[in-house]
Amino acid sequence: MGRPAVDVPWWGVLRPPFLLLTLSCMALAVGWSAWLAHVHGLIWSHWAALACAAGALLAHAGVNVLNEVGDYRSGLDMHTWRTPFSGGSGALLSHPGKLGLARAVGWGCVGGTALIGLALWFWRPEAHMPLLLLGGLGLLLVVAYTPWVTRHPWLRLIAPGLGFGPLMLLGTEVVLTGHWSWHGLALSMLPFALVNNLLLLNQFPDVDADRRVGRRTLPMVIGRSRSVLVMGGQSVAAWLWLGVGCWQGWWPQGAALAVLALPLSMWVLQRAWQAREDLSALQAMALNVAQSVLVPALMAAGLWLHG
Repeated sequence: MGRPAVDVPWWGVLRPPFLLLTLSCMALAVGWSAWLAHVHGLIWSHWAALACAAGALLAHAGVNVLNEVGDYRSGLDMHTWRTPFSGGSGALLSHPGKLGLARAVGWGCVGGTALIGLALWFWRPEAHMPLLLLGGLGLLLVVAYTPWVTRHPWLRLIAPGLGFGPLMLLGTEVVLTGHWSWHGLALSMLPFALVNNLLLLNQFPDVDADRRVGRRTLPMVIGRSRSVLVMGGQSVAAWLWLGVGCWQGWWPQGAALAVLALPLSMWVLQRAWQAREDLSALQAMALNVAQSVLVPALMAAGLWLHG
């Protein structure tokens, strides 16, 4: 076992520190949409932007809680090597009597997300179809992640990035501007790749525990060394993509402010390569979390400064 599950409040199932990633990705989504609105002379609603952020936070909290409930019921929590960055919070091990309450909170978060989405769907009638597609896929990912997605390694690889990248950014763009764009989809590829890498590295310590409950992860299927190569491929592709987008004018050059995090990205890959054999090398996970939060935030700051 890693970090013991003691003195963890029951509401730790929400994994509050991890919600910072949602705020960072939503800052990018709103920054991009606000810049588009400025360029096209549109008036965007600050209240709608806050509603999008609230829906995203509830969705993230919901998938966290349902994942905690699923891990506890399957027995995975009893075998996971718990770290500050992976293995769950251990809250239900400390408070097993709160399982029913946690389940209710998880589904309450999902319901809150759906209600916000429905309100925005009525508010933006000219974009009913894209909102239905993006919102429906987002809710499906939240509900299906623990019981189904976790058993399909390649789908599990891309599901986190899909949620924090294209779904958040394009969904916000549709709400605030009335449409989605190919350039927005292209911009979302950077958080897509980095969040995929974040969850992929966090799977390294849990290979044996995941195998016990029938889950299949990429490190389990192709090994940790090849998984680091997958991380490297996604990271290199993301940074090259950022450069191409700025060069081609797909988005403001202010987005290139994210390049300040490039040394951190290289450091992450170096430490991840070491962590493939030394699972106590938690520095790799810490740096990976920092990178995943920092890069969208820097891109958002660049867009706001450019606007």
